[in-house]
Amino acid sequence: MNYNIEETMKIMLKGAADYTDKKEIEAKLKKVQEENRPLRIKLGLDPSAPDLHLGHAVGLRKMKQLQDLGHEVIVIIGDFTGMIGDPTGKSKTRKQLTKEQVEENAKTYQEQLYKILNPDQTTVKFNSQWLGKMNFRDVIELTSKCTVARMLERDDFKKRYEGNMPISVHEFFYPLMQAYDSVAIKADLELGGTDQTFNVLMGRNIQKDYGQDPQITLFMPLLEGLDGVEKMSKSLGNYVGISEDPNTMYEKVMKVPDELIIKYYNLCTDVHPDEIEKIEQRLKNGENPRDIKMELAKEITTLYHNKELALKAEEHFKTAFQKQEAPEDIPELQYKNEDNMQVGNALLDTILTSGKYKSKGELRRLFEQGAVKLNGEKITDYKTITQIKNNDIIQIGKGNFFRIVSI
Repeated sequence: MNYNIEETMKIMLKGAADYTDKKEIEAKLKKVQEENRPLRIKLGLDPSAPDLHLGHAVGLRKMKQLQDLGHEVIVIIGDFTGMIGDPTGKSKTRKQLTKEQVEENAKTYQEQLYKILNPDQTTVKFNSQWLGKMNFRDVIELTSKCTVARMLERDDFKKRYEGNMPISVHEFFYPLMQAYDSVAIKADLELGGTDQTFNVLMGRNIQKDYGQDPQITLFMPLLEGLDGVEKMSKSLGNYVGISEDPNTMYEKVMKVPDELIIKYYNLCTDVHPDEIEKIEQRLKNGENPRDIKMELAKEITTLYHNKELALKAEEHFKTAFQKQEAPEDIPELQYKNEDNMQVGNALLDTILTSGKYKSKGELRRLFEQGAVKLNGEKITDYKTITQIKNNDIIQIGKGNFFRIVSI
């Protein structure tokens, strides 16, 4: 298999936070090329949170970029390790998932993986295939490869140990089992987030102990969410889901803080590093960040949908957010007032069915802040609404429009 090593390294290291020494990476690429085979690239997924967002997709995007250069991706779904739970960053022992929960989550993962990866160049394996077959002798051999002192170098274990908080023995098995996954598939490269440094480096060490060439490593930075501060998380509401509809996806990407535009280009798109340098220069030259962010939103929306839907999402955004007009395809909400409630109060119940707001209290505050319009007229007190008609238009904030259907 012949490929350009320099170009492969450029694509591989795009956006990476840390990695094995470049000379070792180059030596690995040359060795694999001499053996006339692709790189075996490992990515492990713990199937405890199957609803993927752009933060989860950072590693998968890197995988896809390397697939496009001809390399093989081996996704390991940790159905066995998932029943323990990764202790990384946890201040207490994680609740173990049942076999049924893990299998259901793993199934959901597989459905979403191919939104990004090329199925023809992807092998999906479950680590129960080898970990589930180990006998106690095998386990003792594996645990002999690491000392307790080494385990306690991990920040999360160290903090819990020094804070006299319990650490279950089975938690020590997680990094060992994840490391053994690299042995089982003879990984050439393991990719992980910066929070997985200990586990991934453990894989290198374990491979040496089992007589294999150690894998090279690639660590991707954690992606800040739309608030620009916290790690992207569904629980924090600062996420962009890869399965969200085009309009929502485009709209959310437009909320990315200006200072994170280049980071999102590096981690969330397949745009070539040379092109990203040009985009960065445009920003430095004073080009409006909003215009570049619209290109970013279109790029990301195209990746997870298609160019046509991305263009429609862009037009929707321009209409709803820039012209402040109600788009034609706005969602409908069914208004009914069976209990003869005060009309404004019943309208709050109706708006809550959209799923975009947490409570009536949040909606009351939006009214008070002047963020709500009924048919273009600003309403600051929902109690002043005395009539709701079919096809009334509610606008909340700059871009959330709803058409009321009275039933």
